[in-house]
Amino acid sequence: MKKVRFSRQILNAAPSLKVLQIEADVVNSPTSDCLWEEIESSCDRLVCKYRLEDIKLRPGIAATRHAYKTLGKEPNRYRPSSEALCRRIINGKGIYRLTTIIDVINLISIETGYSIGGFDLDKIEGDSLILDAGNKEDSFHAIGRGLLNVESLPLYRDRIGGIGTPTSDEERTKLELSTRRLLMLVNIYGEEMDVEKTGILIKEKLTKYASANNYNSRLIVAADYPAD
Repeated sequence: MKKVRFSRQILNAAPSLKVLQIEADVVNSPTSDCLWEEIESSCDRLVCKYRLEDIKLRPGIAATRHAYKTLGKEPNRYRPSSEALCRRIINGKGIYRLTTIIDVINLISIETGYSIGGFDLDKIEGDSLILDAGNKEDSFHAIGRGLLNVESLPLYRDRIGGIGTPTSDEERTKLELSTRRLLMLVNIYGEEMDVEKTGILIKEKLTKYASANNYNSRLIVAADYPAD
C-alpha cells in the first residue's frame, strides 16, 4: 500500500485526524439502477434527518471545517466535499449520476459525513503520499471546477504534486471508466460513523457493485506518521 505521511502543520491543525486508506482492484462501469436506488434512499433519509443549517454540525464536517479555519482557509467559501454534497441534496438540487466507483464514494460520504478522496492508483507517481497544507505555488486543477486555490487547504501530494483535498480531487489522478486500481482516502477529522463500520460498509459496496478484489485497508492515525 502507498505510504502516507502528515506534515507538522496538518498535525497541529488536526491532531485527532485519522485516515482510512483502501486499495483494491475494481471494475468501474456506469452506475446500475440498484446502486442508484440506494443513493436515492440515502438522500431521502438525509432530507428527513437534517435541516440545511445542521449539515455543518455533523461531526466529520464540523471537524474538517475547524481544520480549515486553523490552517487559514474559509470553509464557507471552500466547503468540504461531504458538506457541499449534503447541502445540494437538502436544497433539492439532486446529485449527478456518474460512474459506479464515484457514486459508491458519494453514497458513503452521504451516510458518514466524511470527505473521501478517490483516485486512480495507476496515475499516482511514487510510493508515498504526504498530507500537507497547500501553498500559493500549487497548481491544482479541480475536477469539474478548473483551477482551484488550494493555499491553506489540506492537500495530498504525490511525487509530482497535489492530487486531492477534502474539497475536491485533481484532474490528473481522477477516476474514469478505465480505472482498474482504486485508492480511497477517507478523511476522518472528527468521527461520526464508527470507523470499523465505515470500513465494512465500503468493502460491502465496492465488492457488490465494483467486483472489488485484492482488497486492502488500514486505519492511519495521523499523529503516528509525521513526515519529519
